[in-house]
Amino acid sequence: MFNSKSWKGHAYDLGRMTFRELVVAYVTYPAIQVYALLAAVSLGLAIYWLDGLAAPLLAAAATVTIYPAVWYALHRWVLHGRWLYRMRWSAALWKRIHFDHHQDPNKLEVLFGSLTNTLPTLVLVTPAIGWLIGGPPAAAAAFAAGLLTTCFYEFCHCIQHLNYKPRYAFLARMKERHLQHHFHNENGNYGITNFAVDRLLGTYYGAAKDLPRSATVFNLGYDLEEAKRYPWVAQLSGELPRDRPRRPAQGLRQAT
Repeated sequence: MFNSKSWKGHAYDLGRMTFRELVVAYVTYPAIQVYALLAAVSLGLAIYWLDGLAAPLLAAAATVTIYPAVWYALHRWVLHGRWLYRMRWSAALWKRIHFDHHQDPNKLEVLFGSLTNTLPTLVLVTPAIGWLIGGPPAAAAAFAAGLLTTCFYEFCHCIQHLNYKPRYAFLARMKERHLQHHFHNENGNYGITNFAVDRLLGTYYGAAKDLPRSATVFNLGYDLEEAKRYPWVAQLSGELPRDRPRRPAQGLRQAT
């Protein structure tokens, strides 16, 4: 099941890939396979411990409802925070989980979340929701729902950066909002598939004219001056931070 051969030694440019190539890359990415395997195991445990459908179903629904708020909080106050790159021990973490993605928004291999970061959050948050609702079977169902939600998030996130126009209006709107976050102003539209929390907390914007263009949309505030003070991310990158995206084909090759 764990086939990373198609990923080894490759760089994938979402600006040049077809939808079919994206699907192949997505299903062969090891983290997605881990999510799918763990979701299957969790669903199996939920069924094994089952003593009624109400609690597991309610736990799954609660997870799907609550998890966007968890993602929003992490995205806004951790990934877009300026404290991780200021400490040597966490600079590499911040670089991997978000800086690289904003520097190269179409680079698929840095779009996916890292298992070492996503799984602890899922383990800490989702089973607790289920346990409070209905004990072990509900906890297993909630964990499975969190994993499947993450798979859905990741696929939608890929489509948002793919050179592809979604057929459905809601997907097209979702993509437009996310691309505004990447190419116009990063201080809003923190949601990936769900912008309800953005609306609630006043960070949603529906058109570029609603906010001025941000000078830090590509470097997240880690500019040349910050790189002088806190050099670790720049050292790990092997280059100074950029305030504009890399040329589409630079350092990348099309997936085959």
